[in-house]
Amino acid sequence: MWMWWRISVLAVWAALLAGCGHGPKVAKPAEADGAFAAWQHWPLPGKSPTAYRPVLYGGTRDAVEVQARSSASLLRRSLNLPPQDVDDIRFSWKVPALIPGADMARRETEDAVVRIVLTFDGDRTRLSARDRTLSELAQLMTGEPLPYATLMYVWCPTRELGSVITNPRTDRIRKLVVESGPARLNQWLDYERDIRADFRQVFGEEPGRLLHVAIMSDGDNTGSEFRAWYGPVLIEGVDVASQD
Repeated sequence: MWMWWRISVLAVWAALLAGCGHGPKVAKPAEADGAFAAWQHWPLPGKSPTAYRPVLYGGTRDAVEVQARSSASLLRRSLNLPPQDVDDIRFSWKVPALIPGADMARRETEDAVVRIVLTFDGDRTRLSARDRTLSELAQLMTGEPLPYATLMYVWCPTRELGSVITNPRTDRIRKLVVESGPARLNQWLDYERDIRADFRQVFGEEPGRLLHVAIMSDGDNTGSEFRAWYGPVLIEGVDVASQD
């Protein structure tokens, strides 16, 4: 029972993180082009996938429209950047409504209309025994260990700007609140963040190699349905939209 409990925890963690390389089959969106041309859709085991559809919003803005129906999946781009190349990130989103009752600090309600996900490598000898076990299980199940650390930029319904939310299952996943409350709903919002400074703030150490960038919209825990849009995600000095 102990092992199966750990596997269950791992599956949920992998669903939140999407850091595994050979899990569910990867498929590019049928119409993927523009700013998200090289990004891959990552369905998650046991979850209905969120729909990601490239659009030209308003006829001028390159974007991805997301439609969630009690679903969870990601659109992800592999980067594998050395630490010295980890720099600023720019992103944007438009959110018509937040999820009533969602709380990213509680596993039962850990949903978000929008989030930007960055996964990092690092010194795995610093992981706790529990996290090392989870990573080893991920290696066995998927062929790739879980990332050393994951930083998410999130819109939280209730917490103050700058708050750090630790994932309820592991402290190796931490969320930085860059938007809070309903005041700026239903408008395009643009952000520029210093990845290195944010990683230091959230984890208290320098970032390692940046493995992936992803967008993730999920309503599976709360049974929510919603629509939102992401604009291009840009990392200074890196063409994250080009084909490999």
